[in-house]
Amino acid sequence: MRANDRKRLHYLIIMKRILLLPFLAIFIALNLSAQEKNRQYMVFGVAFYNLENLFDTINNNGKYDLEFSPQGARAWDGHKYRSKINKLAQCISHMTSKTTPDGPAIIGVSEIENKSVLDDLVRAEAIRKWRLQVVHHDSPDRRGVDVGLLYNPRLFKVNNVTNTTLFIDGYPSFRTRDQMCVSGILGGDNVSIIVNHWPSRLGGQEQSSYLREAAARLSKHIADSIWAIRPDEGIIIMGDLNDDPQDKSCAVALGAKRNMKDVAPHGFYNPWWKMLDDGYGTLAYKGSWNLFDQIIVSGTLLDNNKKNGLDYWRCKINNFDFLIDQKGSRQGYPLRTYSGGAWLDGYSDHFPTEIFLRKERR
Repeated sequence: MRANDRKRLHYLIIMKRILLLPFLAIFIALNLSAQEKNRQYMVFGVAFYNLENLFDTINNNGKYDLEFSPQGARAWDGHKYRSKINKLAQCISHMTSKTTPDGPAIIGVSEIENKSVLDDLVRAEAIRKWRLQVVHHDSPDRRGVDVGLLYNPRLFKVNNVTNTTLFIDGYPSFRTRDQMCVSGILGGDNVSIIVNHWPSRLGGQEQSSYLREAAARLSKHIADSIWAIRPDEGIIIMGDLNDDPQDKSCAVALGAKRNMKDVAPHGFYNPWWKMLDDGYGTLAYKGSWNLFDQIIVSGTLLDNNKKNGLDYWRCKINNFDFLIDQKGSRQGYPLRTYSGGAWLDGYSDHFPTEIFLRKERR
């Protein structure tokens, strides 16, 4: 074969390969898509809901509890209490999907007075069939509000519960909600959930930021303590953080990243950045949305950091139509229990949030 013929043949072979590349890429993509479609997953919902002052009607905390009693400014009686319980249960009953027909496996809650109100909530008709169990601990908060956790025992098994108090250097009289860490088994994997209600913005966002930054560092310390014993454990930090994803407490003190690719196994991914950027929030203040109700996942729950087991799938705000105020100056905002001292017979001033974890069936 002549040299020119060899060159021409070599050229034709190269061109043929180049022309085949797009078809090969399409074939691979379709094949991978088919494989993904044929995979079957177990899916678990993990939710958080600020229940907005879920108090019973008994005044057992002096002046801090007086307003939520029949004699108090809110005239908080049995009728109003039962209505709120039933409405919150109605909301939770709607947290279902095709992949989670029995609702969330885990629901962290805040602004609850005691275990009794959570017992009443899980016994409400709308969710009684799920037979949710309650984890509660009395915190040192001055108003007497705590965090807690509801869980479906058929989906999540509790192994251990710890509660950690936040102390502030130079502020010995400071009191806030303890951070509750519930460790257990979800989908066959070890998972720990740290339920929070970080200090409020009372006195101004910037002026009070150091308190929430301290709370974030405490959450990180709890996570690091778990990883020191079980380095592969999935950790979820959830709660009403009283800050948005980009604020110092979340983005710096906790180090929760906006992009999944930037998260190390013992780091944190915050999926709510984009949601807020797109104009969605969980509570509104002075005409603008905030997204305080966050569920942040550890790098050990991200698919790019592990080969199998539970991994983060997606997130959503459960802003059901019936949770939205349809009239007045708060139109479009969460339909709360009270506004301006008037009883609205609503749900909460926060929308609940939820993430979904999945695990491939084998």
